[in-house]
Parts: sequence; C-alpha cells; structure tokens
Amino acid sequence: MALSSLRPLHSRNFALVWSAALVSNIGSWVQTVALGVVVTLRTHDPLWTGLVAAAAFVPMGLLSPVGGALADRLDRRRWLIVTTVFEAAFAAGLAVLAAKHAGPSAMVALAFLGGVAAALGFPSYQAMLPDLVERDDLLAAVSLSSAQFNLGRVVGPALAGIIMVAGSASLAFAINAVSFGAVVVALMFVRLPRHVPTAPDEGIFSRIAAGARVAMGEPGCRNAIGLIAVVALIGSPFIGLVPAVAIEGLHVHRAAAGTAVLVTGQGIGAVVGALALAPLALALGRRRLLVRALFAFPVALVCYGLAPSLWAAALAIVVVGGCYIGVLSGLSTVVQLRAPDAARGRILGLYMMALGTIYPIGLVLEGALARSVGIRTVTVAAGVGLLAVMVAVGWLRRSVFAALEDSEAGAPAGAAGIGTDEGAVEPAPAPSGL
Repeated sequence: MALSSLRPLHSRNFALVWSAALVSNIGSWVQTVALGVVVTLRTHDPLWTGLVAAAAFVPMGLLSPVGGALADRLDRRRWLIVTTVFEAAFAAGLAVLAAKHAGPSAMVALAFLGGVAAALGFPSYQAMLPDLVERDDLLAAVSLSSAQFNLGRVVGPALAGIIMVAGSASLAFAINAVSFGAVVVALMFVRLPRHVPTAPDEGIFSRIAAGARVAMGEPGCRNAIGLIAVVALIGSPFIGLVPAVAIEGLHVHRAAAGTAVLVTGQGIGAVVGALALAPLALALGRRRLLVRALFAFPVALVCYGLAPSLWAAALAIVVVGGCYIGVLSGLSTVVQLRAPDAARGRILGLYMMALGTIYPIGLVLEGALARSVGIRTVTVAAGVGLLAVMVAVGWLRRSVFAALEDSEAGAPAGAAGIGTDEGAVEPAPAPSGL
C-alpha cells in the first residue's frame, strides 16, 4: 500500500512522460528565476519584475479553454509536441536576447509567447493522463505530476543560482530550451489509444461553449470547478504572499533566506503530500480524502498565519503544502474521471481557467487588505473564511461533496451526450476548485 503512490511509474507511457516533464519543469524554474533576476537588474523597477512574472502566468488563465478545445479536436500527443517545440523556440529566443543585452520589453514579450504556447498545450497533457495509466491509478498519477512540479520548484531555483554565478542568464535560458527536448523525445515513443476528435465544422468558441454545457451538466465536474474557484480566491493567495509573511509578518532580517525557507517548506510538504495521497485514498476512499483535505487546508492555513517565528511558520507551511496538494490533486482527478473523453480537454481547460484567473484576483485583494491590517491577520482570516465556506457547503449543500464521488465507469463519449459524428455536445445527466 505504501508504494501505491509510485504504481503509475510501472506504466511505460506514464514513466516516459513523467520523467521528461520533470526535466522540462526543472528547466522552466531555472528560466523563471533567471528571467526575474535579469529584468530586475536591468531595470531596478519592481513593476517590470511583476510584468515579466505575469506575462508567463496570465495566458494560462485566459487561454486554457482554447487549449482544451484544441485538445479535444486534435491528436493530443502530436499537438503537445507542437506546442512544446514552440516553448523551446521562445526559450532559445530569450537566450539570444540575454546575450545581446536586449531591453525588458522584448523579454516580457517572449515570456508571454512562451506562456501562450504552454497554455495551449497543457490541457492536452492533462487530458492524456487517463490514457497513460489504469483508472485506479489516476489519483496517484495526478499526485506524482504535482510532486514532479514541486521537485522542480526545489531543484530549479538552486540550479539557476549556480548557473547564474558560474555561467550567465543566456546559458540558463538555453538550458531550458534544451530541456523541452526531453518532452518531445518522450512523446515520440508514447503510444496511446486512438483519440476520436469531434467534427471539425464547429467554431472554436462554439466548442468551448459546448464543453461548458457538458461541465455544468455533470455535477462532479461542475462542483469541482466551483470549489477550485473558491479555493483559488480565498486560500491559494498564500503562495504569492510568502515573501510578505517572511519580511513583513515575521520580520526576518535576511529576507531572501527567510523567503527561501518558507518556499522550500511548501515544496517539501507538497512532495510528501503528493506521495501520500494514493495510499491514503486506498484507505479512506478518494472522495472522503478530498473532503478532509478541503477542511484540513484552511485549518493549516490558520496555524501558518499564527506561527510566532520563522521556523514555526516553516513547519506549518509544510502541512499547508501537503493539504493544498491534496485539494488540487483531488479536484483535478474528479474532473478527469467524470469528464467524457470527447470533452475532457475543454472541461479541464475551464478548470484551469478558474484556477488561473481567480487566483491573481485573490492575490491582489489579500495583498491590498494586508496593507491595512497586516499580512498575518489576512492569512488567518483567509483560513477562517475558507473553513466557514466549507462548513456551510457541508451543512447546507451536502450534495456538492457527494457529487465528488467517482463515476461508476469511464463512460464513452456518446454516453454523456457527446455527438462524435456531428460534434454536437449536450449536457450530461446530473451531479459535480487552485
């Protein structure tokens, strides 16, 4: 049971894609850190630092539904190869710009284009997961994907520091460009069940709207998207506010070191939590584990906000990171299991849009409120508020949590009202998000 979290790696297809994604993710974190450093040093303007960070992130929130529609229309494996090649090209472009000491506007533009390519391709990766592993291993596969992302978060920034000292920013961007090659090579060796796309005569926005109707008609998907939106607005902003907690809340003198301790703590908690999810799901059941994570996360957030010292906060954020991964992986698994295959990409795109667009709103709101009442007070209030919402949902709308149960079987596309012959999408019969 303890090794059940690693069972998806027994699948050749999943092991190939997971390993390649880890290499690429480390490269992406190297680029993220190097890009922020370069732009900050060349401008000495925090506005440009914020712009270059937003440039890579915003497309994921805005364009994920388009990527989801393309994932349902095209061969997912081939489309992911195409978007990955474009990401590599934009990273190579950044290496050239860095070597030529280009201005920040050009670097922001290339970061944005790289974000666009990622946003258009990532729903295909998400939609492929159920085809890479057995159905019973899907939660473990999602959890391992979260673990590799957080491993990249730990390894990538450290590697970026070494490269920036021993080499240059241009080398950091070049390494990221090369790291995308691992994904391309892995996908060339992956063999998937034949994906039957919906008809090509539908416009892209009609397809997105049709996918939204399916999502809203399937209670598990609908409720997962709604829950991730609430979590993104109230709970998720703790991620972006970690530096404020270290510097303004805990008054750590060595700001960079204090921030690094908390970021690393969150990453460790996320990795441990991701590896623990599969055995816990076997013991408790997927839905019960998800509901417990939805209640445990805000409680851990309150403890983090009340921590009196850096090391107490670091211990608390380890727990926060573990619980948060439980929420993310659990809700994502609900969508992947319950979404009909023909609309899976579009529904996952809507899920990612809810996460990607609402999280920045919550971040700005909580950051602005912290200027008046303090960051630790806001963190505690966010935990209390999110817990209150979950208690209210459990008390007044118990069906919301009940709908997060696994569907009886992976229904074929037509069984959920997805017309694969004509591309018509009708709402699926009854139940249902950062």
